[in-house]
Amino acid sequence: MRGEIKICGLTNLADARWALEQGADYLGFVLYRRSPRGIAVQDLRQILQGLPDEACAVAVVVNESSEFVRALTQSCRLHAVQYHGEEMPGTLAPDGVATWRAVKLSDGVWKPDPGTWEVDRFVMDAAGAGYGGSGLKIDWNEAEGFARKHRAMLAGGLGPGTVAEAIGKVRPLGVDVASGVEQWPGRKDPGKVRDFVRVAREAFDAAG
Repeated sequence: MRGEIKICGLTNLADARWALEQGADYLGFVLYRRSPRGIAVQDLRQILQGLPDEACAVAVVVNESSEFVRALTQSCRLHAVQYHGEEMPGTLAPDGVATWRAVKLSDGVWKPDPGTWEVDRFVMDAAGAGYGGSGLKIDWNEAEGFARKHRAMLAGGLGPGTVAEAIGKVRPLGVDVASGVEQWPGRKDPGKVRDFVRVAREAFDAAG
């Protein structure tokens, strides 16, 4: 299967370039001030100016207004907006930009209800305190069931040592990693990024 790989929580041009060079399909940027990986819109704009036009950037937003998102997509070259807060069902990114929606598994229930969202894809994650990625491993059995019904990427607790098993079990559309390839929050470990992409690609190829 042709799985997709997203390296998220990028905060600087060097890490973004490295992820792209290693073969990442998507580059994720968190526009949430309270996140240790959060960056400002002007920072994102500067990073994107240093990347090739074909780079697929995904902006992760939390409870931002539609005006903010519209201005963001007008000033930054984005492939998708990933909603990660308490946004209203049916919220969509502006025309020409894909809509992704994070869903978290809490006590066996996916929140928000995926049936109320029409999106390009979901990003499955484990429930954690606050917003943003939890870094916690999700229940792969539950994730497998979700991925059979929806276009969904798998996040949460992934790293070079776990991603192959996760892909084999869940068979998601793609995988999404942030803390699992870091030296510290906001700074990627080049070796871990390289190994994650390589192992994930091999696992997707083996999954057929």
